[in-house]
Amino acid sequence: MIRRAMLVIPRGEFFIEEPWAIPPECRPVALRRATDGEAPRLSTNLFTYYDDEYLTLVFRAEDDGVVATMYEHDAPLWQEDVVEAFLALDGGTYYELEVNPLGTTFDARVDSPEGVRASMRVDPSWTCQGLFVAIRRQGTMAETVVRVPFAALGGRPSRANFFRVDRSKAHGDEYSAWNPTMKEPADFHVVAAFGKLVFG
Repeated sequence: MIRRAMLVIPRGEFFIEEPWAIPPECRPVALRRATDGEAPRLSTNLFTYYDDEYLTLVFRAEDDGVVATMYEHDAPLWQEDVVEAFLALDGGTYYELEVNPLGTTFDARVDSPEGVRASMRVDPSWTCQGLFVAIRRQGTMAETVVRVPFAALGGRPSRANFFRVDRSKAHGDEYSAWNPTMKEPADFHVVAAFGKLVFG
């Protein structure tokens, strides 16, 4: 069963000199296994905050082996390691943002009037103007910063879900989500699993 999720996002200050810094107001949110809500093999914590112009997401993820080869914008990043954000203002439209461990991005507008993959329409020609991404790796910890301009979305999102895909030949692929979609095989495009965002 899909739970009702809510995320309160605090206001925080971003520093370009240290983009991975987390404002003290932020609390980590642990991603769970997307298919059943259990703890994943590799942990991922998400931190979120906002300012007047941007929503900032910081993914901190355990990673015992990077699987990433794509450098071209809007390449099918989901086929390898990736973190993702689905952001919706209202209705059946949302914006899909993906970043791989090389800093490559994918962005698209998704129209999904029925809220399911079978009838959705993906428009990769949409570009998130002003998107900022920063990547770093420290040992087995991978950190990804994604700053999303509200102007590119047309306002502050009211609903969202956040994801991670980890590819591993040794351990099998793992799909994690803030609000698990409870689908087998894993499916992130489940609008009913989008949680509510509250800007504090």
